[in-house]
Amino acid sequence: MADDFELDTDDLSRRMDGAIASLRTEFASLRTGRASGSMLEPIMVDAYGSPTPINQVGTVNVPEPRMVTINVWDKGLVNKVEKAIRESGLGINPQMNGTIIMLPIPELNEERRRELTKVAAQYAEHCRVSIRNLRRDGMDQIKKAKADSLSEDDQKFWEQTVQDLTNSYISKVDETLDTKQAEIMQV
Repeated sequence: MADDFELDTDDLSRRMDGAIASLRTEFASLRTGRASGSMLEPIMVDAYGSPTPINQVGTVNVPEPRMVTINVWDKGLVNKVEKAIRESGLGINPQMNGTIIMLPIPELNEERRRELTKVAAQYAEHCRVSIRNLRRDGMDQIKKAKADSLSEDDQKFWEQTVQDLTNSYISKVDETLDTKQAEIMQV
């Protein structure tokens, strides 16, 4: 019986929250001129024959606003960690001091800041697309229920519910993007 149809909006919300969380993780990897341990999260080190996150081969610290340090636990991995950072494309030049790798974070110039805001906008657009795909999934469930005798009024109600949910998450993406772009452009 389709009269008992109820769209699982909690599931849609949870999945849209996942898209927002993914966006925030991508934003955390963008370098804003301030030191952050999270900027190293996407970097993998070839340790013991498999790709390993940096935070699993050493301790990542931020002792001052423009410096990140990594205290590598295994002396044999220090050069591999340094190589992984150099090849990561972060534009940071690691400095070695025994098992400690220091990463001075240079000041961003205006051109690089503008490039980073464009990258942030791309990340946000990917998130919007994910949310719209989830909206489409919800709408498909409603259309399937309509084929199983869901009334037009109920269909309109559920479609409006899904659209309102989508709009609220799209506005969250826009707010998050505006905040990140302001942070990037801040000198």
